[in-house]
Amino acid sequence: MTVSHQTGLNEQRPVSNFANHSGLGGPVDTRPYSNSSVTDESRMSRVPDNAAAWLPAKHAKLEVKAAPYRSPGKNEIVVKNRAVAVNPVDWFKQLTGNLMFSWIKYPCILGSDVAGEVVEVGKAVSRFSVGDRVLGHALGMSKARNIATEGAFQAYTILLDHMATPIPDALSYEGAAVLPLGVSTAACGLFQKDYLALQHPSVPPKPTGKTLLVWGGSTSVGSNAIQLAVAAGYEVITTASPRNFDYVRKLGASQVFDYNGKTVVRSLIKAFKGKTIAGALAIGTGSAEPCLDVVHACQGNKFVAMTSAPVAFEKLPDGGGMSLQFIALIARLVRANASLVLKSRTRGIRTKFIFGDTLANNEVGRMIYVDFLPKALAEGAYVAAPEPSIAGHGLDCIQAAFGTQRRGMSARKVVVTL
Repeated sequence: MTVSHQTGLNEQRPVSNFANHSGLGGPVDTRPYSNSSVTDESRMSRVPDNAAAWLPAKHAKLEVKAAPYRSPGKNEIVVKNRAVAVNPVDWFKQLTGNLMFSWIKYPCILGSDVAGEVVEVGKAVSRFSVGDRVLGHALGMSKARNIATEGAFQAYTILLDHMATPIPDALSYEGAAVLPLGVSTAACGLFQKDYLALQHPSVPPKPTGKTLLVWGGSTSVGSNAIQLAVAAGYEVITTASPRNFDYVRKLGASQVFDYNGKTVVRSLIKAFKGKTIAGALAIGTGSAEPCLDVVHACQGNKFVAMTSAPVAFEKLPDGGGMSLQFIALIARLVRANASLVLKSRTRGIRTKFIFGDTLANNEVGRMIYVDFLPKALAEGAYVAAPEPSIAGHGLDCIQAAFGTQRRGMSARKVVVTL
């Protein structure tokens, strides 16, 4: 993932003293705090003790140990996490080492989804106050930031204030934690100018007369893509397993088809007859190929935004390394990617893989977390979906939660409470 947002990089902030001699490593920010209203001495005397589920090395198991705490930069907030969610990217990084996110230095703190309460705000932050309940997208794994204090799997996380949203009173921390990366990934694919570039969502929606294909509507990304696209004024046609048909319809899909059906591509092409396609969002292993077939047969935007690799990594053995199984999987990945490139180019269809944090550095991040989500959540026009599946309480439960997520979830998202 790549995010080039550099908010607050000229500021100087403290970390707790133990972070500098704990031996835990990781990117530790040693810049002193710049808010003149609070002295460094008084702040350092009451710095909270922090702890994190560290990934100490490639392919290693998570270890819960002390972690640095730092005060926020001018456009940042510190959140005391009450719930965090697990995404495929978390166990994928642990399982495959540096196959992706090779810029991350070990030990590191993974995780993107947080929900909790604000304990500190930067001097330029006016949206939030201490004690506010918020959800947010933690950017510790992004290339441009790559800072341990911004990972999700710890007691306290630094968030950019424009990547956080107030939690309505009726929504629990566990329910709120399912949103951030799913929302962000869907928004990147739908609204960024170098992807589908759809009209932005609003309350109420402004109809466009166009129709979007979301392959994998009951996934975390799909659940948010359906809602965001409907709020942006698009009809949504999606795929899911039959047991989740009602679920995706409640989120706003007008039609849903079984992605395992032998005639699903033909049925989708028929459903799009007479409609203008706004493009396709391909979610899940093997989803890009059928999306290319549908988009090729339709009139409209010839673009497939992809969230998943064309091969599955879930069944790789733990421990990593260059096993014969791993080498064979990489070979299949290379062949599958080459096939997709050839197929898309010969058909004149643009394709692009989505990195779910790029919105932090363009207008989409602020549009989603500042302009749209607060009102939409507060008014019930947007729901936190999918439902959380609680895998335990405490940082020491996160490793087991990786396994739960890796084994597969249907219309649910793995959450750990803190």
